[in-house]
Amino acid sequence: MTALLCLNCLGFIHSSVINRIELSIYDSKLNLTMADRPYKNIVIVAIDEKSLKEQGRWPWNRKTIAKLIDKLFTQYKAKVVGLDVVFAEKDESSGLDRLEKIRDHYLQSDNNFNKVFESIKSSLDYDQLLADSIKNKNVVLGYYFNQSSNVESVGLLPKPVFESDYFNGLDIRFIENKSFGANLPLLQVHARDAGYFNFQPGVDGVLRSIPMVEMFNGNYYATLSLAIAKLALNCDDVEPDLLIDTSDKSKKLLNANIHALKLCDHEIPLDENQEALIPYAGHKGIFKYISATDVINEKVKRGDIQDSIVLIGATAPGLLDLRTSPVDAIYPGVEAHANMIGGILNGSIKSYPEFSSSIEFCLILLLGLTLSFVLPKLSPTSSTLVTVSLGTVLIFSDLYIWHYHNMVLKVAPLIISIMAIYILNMAVGFVYESRGKRQLANMFGQYVPPQLVKEMAKNPDTYNLESRNQVITVLFSDVRGFTNISEKLNPESLSDLMNEYLTPMTKLIHDSNGTIDKYMGDAIMAFWGAPVNQEDHAKLALKTALAMIKQLEYINEKFKIKGWPKIDIGIGLNTGEMTVGNMGSSFRMAYTVMGDAVNLGSRLEGLTKEYGVRIIVSEFTKNLNSDFVFRELDLVKVKGKEKPVSIFEPIDEMTGISESLQEELDKYMLGLSNYRAQNWAVAKEIFIELDASYNHKIYRIYLERINCHFDNPPSPSWDGAFIFKTK
Repeated sequence: MTALLCLNCLGFIHSSVINRIELSIYDSKLNLTMADRPYKNIVIVAIDEKSLKEQGRWPWNRKTIAKLIDKLFTQYKAKVVGLDVVFAEKDESSGLDRLEKIRDHYLQSDNNFNKVFESIKSSLDYDQLLADSIKNKNVVLGYYFNQSSNVESVGLLPKPVFESDYFNGLDIRFIENKSFGANLPLLQVHARDAGYFNFQPGVDGVLRSIPMVEMFNGNYYATLSLAIAKLALNCDDVEPDLLIDTSDKSKKLLNANIHALKLCDHEIPLDENQEALIPYAGHKGIFKYISATDVINEKVKRGDIQDSIVLIGATAPGLLDLRTSPVDAIYPGVEAHANMIGGILNGSIKSYPEFSSSIEFCLILLLGLTLSFVLPKLSPTSSTLVTVSLGTVLIFSDLYIWHYHNMVLKVAPLIISIMAIYILNMAVGFVYESRGKRQLANMFGQYVPPQLVKEMAKNPDTYNLESRNQVITVLFSDVRGFTNISEKLNPESLSDLMNEYLTPMTKLIHDSNGTIDKYMGDAIMAFWGAPVNQEDHAKLALKTALAMIKQLEYINEKFKIKGWPKIDIGIGLNTGEMTVGNMGSSFRMAYTVMGDAVNLGSRLEGLTKEYGVRIIVSEFTKNLNSDFVFRELDLVKVKGKEKPVSIFEPIDEMTGISESLQEELDKYMLGLSNYRAQNWAVAKEIFIELDASYNHKIYRIYLERINCHFDNPPSPSWDGAFIFKTK
């Protein structure tokens, strides 16, 4: 048995039974260890029953498709859109061809008709409308290959990922296609890229892997998921990592295979058939589905799509592309693409290591010889313990390598070898009669109890995470008018802009030993005082906020050179008791802060626009920064807080305040004192003088309030606080 398994490992014989067992083990490991949560920022826009009911039967005219794509990019700011459909034939649903024939045959001399016809012609050319819609957008079209030469090719293929002479001198196993069904040339030339979306399942009909590159007419083309990932990563080229067998240089062509495809810093491991294993994230329906008609009618929240990779595919009965997968007997083909894209982006695609066969051969030989000599010398109980222990070590070692190193080892021959040797030894007398045989059958039906394996896979070790209450300082910053900025830039430029902004701001926070809590689009949340205790956390936070404002000048200078719009930010700071610690779920933890003091910090950032300042700090933060000069802005009651809070604008350290600025601040405090004492006339005179001499929105704010109080005086119990009813 050991010899046969070794020959199978070396490829001299092939056993379909062993291969099917191996596939079953692979499926079990996949189901036991998958996270059952979708990859981030991948959305499926479904051509579902609701869409067909509202938009009409499929296929839709290209005008509707163009509208859908326009909405995804202009309204919802999608990052990349991939289509799991093909537009191989011209759209004649508008009747444009018929109108042209009528004009040519009957109304060629009718100037009025020709004038009207020319004015509406462009609106009836639906293919051109779709071409205009996808032009200069991150759109990846889909197409299919045929392995039959009896089918005529239609449409235009995209640019190959590798040209025909790329692998000269190498014998690499590729799927060779004879024909294709691609998109209209008008559409293909305007799309960023395209990828084939049809592929064959394994020998047992189960879809476990996708050929990432296939051949046609000597050129090499990328699958839809590879083309989308390439565009999402803004990667210009795909580089193959080749493994070349140089042992026999007499051959005209050297045996080789592509070990991996490299997309910038990302790597896609491939097997000897140039296929990548699909990293299924969960069962069918795990991804976010949005009805196409809801996108067209703008019934979707922007946040559901913004900055996401969008796959457009059919899910309505009769249109749905169904496959058999390791995780579900019926699985949508569009989700297979989504899983592959997610795996490429986060590096979760598993691989067969190049040394797998060598390890398998050595282990089969070593275990087979060892067990053959050891087991006959042991008692039945000891023999069972040794075998179970060995099987347990093998299974958990394989799961460890699978889960933590993303490697797939072929363990079926090892399991069969251990089981066979054990059973053979038991057959010659190492077990007791019928009861012993039943125990052995039960024992070797499973190496470990199923409930234990299930528990280990679905309920990983949890940590008894403790949180604590602590006085710390939190910072919130946000880019003002970010929506308008994002509408002026394409996705690539917007991504570059955010990187150019967030990188130096993050460095400032890190340099002051601050903790980045999270990025929320264009917003930053950070805090000081945890996890490392910092006595001067309020001062560190304030200095960082001032440094961020100063850094903004250099950032805007770089933006001006690159032709990007100038940006401005608002920052809110608050100090108080907050709950800090690891919080989240068993799947994802985050070191974060929570509590009313955190919410107040967020509210203060929002108030910067109201008062025309870039930084607002609470009285609690101000009181811990005695070395700084502040301008008291107001006494406010923010939404969710009943007790008023004094808010301040930090000016500078005391040593940096000029005499004229100090005079301005003193006069301002005099005006503020009279305002709160309801001495409206005196306060108004002071603020008029300040407004005439200095450009600050706060003076105009108080003048407006004073004018209002002249007509509608507050009650005698008025405490001077201003109430904000919105966030």
